Amino acid sequence: MSAADYVVRAARQSDLTSLMELRALTGPGFTSLSVDETALEARLALSETSFGAPVSAPREGRYILILEHTPSGAIAGMAQVKAVVGLSQPFFNFRVLQIAAASAAAKRRCDMDVLVLVNECAGCSEVGSLFVRREHRVHGLGRLLARARYMLIAAAPERFALRVVSELRGVFTPEGVSPFWENLGRHFFKMTFADADHLSATSDKQFIVDLMPKYPVYVDLLSVDAQAVIGECHPEGQGARRMLEQEGFTYDRVIDIFDGGPLVAAPRDMIATVRAARRLSARAGRVNGEAVMIANPNIAVFKCVSAPAQISAGEVIVSADTLARLGVTAGQMLLVRP
Repeated sequence: MSAADYVVRAARQSDLTSLMELRALTGPGFTSLSVDETALEARLALSETSFGAPVSAPREGRYILILEHTPSGAIAGMAQVKAVVGLSQPFFNFRVLQIAAASAAAKRRCDMDVLVLVNECAGCSEVGSLFVRREHRVHGLGRLLARARYMLIAAAPERFALRVVSELRGVFTPEGVSPFWENLGRHFFKMTFADADHLSATSDKQFIVDLMPKYPVYVDLLSVDAQAVIGECHPEGQGARRMLEQEGFTYDRVIDIFDGGPLVAAPRDMIATVRAARRLSARAGRVNGEAVMIANPNIAVFKCVSAPAQISAGEVIVSADTLARLGVTAGQMLLVRP
């Protein structure tokens, strides 16, 4: 097993069963898969439509990417890009704000954090849903899948917003309990985290408007356990957070309203992979170069691989096998991240 055995490609309706299997492995808080089979099937249909539609400006769409082990056909992981969020449905978060209170008579000044419900990410693109099966977490495959999202954006930037965000799953106990939810959300929603997460994933989110507190929530009134996880991500998401930060994403005190996980953001055109990606003419040949990210930039048949390449005078030289994996022929354009 090596990176040469894998390709990142657009999801298909035939991937439904494999995605259902992934859902059973992800655990609580992985909202993109916390839906039933019918809803997941609808998302796959939307993804196929999004990849196939001609688009000249950002509009709502969902691009689901699949990491496939080509020798076996097994689905090793998934990721996705939402072209625009927060328009037809709100995209709620808490912003953590610091407020100050002072009293000259008491000779006291108190700086306190409060949580304020916001929908400030409306109109942004979102990258997320990064998950790789444990047995395939080798050879930098998680990085390949993560960066494939940015290669997709670089292939057709006109489809995506100027600001890109990513929500990271918050902290859960080994028993699957969210300290943040148990000390805040449960009091207002009167339901389990799983029920709220499922409802958020499958509804128009009006229930959040109806039930979420309308006034700032003072962080000091939450339990110590809940305060400790604000802006922190799930242990299995630490690697994903580091990769996001390496791409230029930063955390600015915006968190998920259910589990308190961090939201990070970056200008689209400043994402490292988007900035570095170059369009070069493909040429087949013998290659001894280092492995680089290479994508077929035709969105309708988008594919991305890690393969050895040599760059010279506006061309990228790759093996005939790499061209075949990407579904292109010599002379066609490739998107390359040196």
